[in-house]
Amino acid sequence: MPKASEIKKNMAIEYDGKTYIVRDIERSVPQGRAGGSLYRMRMYDVVTDRKVDETFKDSEMLNLADLVRRPVMFSYADGEEYVFMDNEDYTPYSLNKSSIEEELLFINEATAGIQIVLVDDAPVALELPTNVELEVIETDPSIKGASATSRNKPAKLATGAIIQVPEHISTGDKIKVNVEERKFAGRAEK
Repeated sequence: MPKASEIKKNMAIEYDGKTYIVRDIERSVPQGRAGGSLYRMRMYDVVTDRKVDETFKDSEMLNLADLVRRPVMFSYADGEEYVFMDNEDYTPYSLNKSSIEEELLFINEATAGIQIVLVDDAPVALELPTNVELEVIETDPSIKGASATSRNKPAKLATGAIIQVPEHISTGDKIKVNVEERKFAGRAEK
């Protein structure tokens, strides 16, 4: 049983007799409390998709839900449903666009390392690899002689995500993006 401070985004926990996926976590340190951080978690019921906001003390123990992760790849979009195919047994899993909007900014047909999270054989969330490789489709022209440590500029990626990149990156470059931090993580290997 992990403490509330050890819970990460997209983990599944059991709370009040239901299974929830943690979608967002905000940490706060109230004044006057002796070393106690609070973790406000936005969670969604895996069955009803009902949103619940709960606050936990950092040392509060939470139960992890029993879930399964399967390696998948993006297959196709069908209206508001996105279909992912199991890499091993080719089972299709559908997720609604609204439940995976954040992840869609970092997924294309070539993205490897995606895992689907299943609770009772029902798909509830996606887990992406730490870094993904995406193409820059729009950014200001690169500046000759700009070093990798110089200022940043916005760049639009092939998936629609906009992140800050160093000035030496230009349109058409393939880059690595750290998904969790939404930051430039280097040039992609050629």
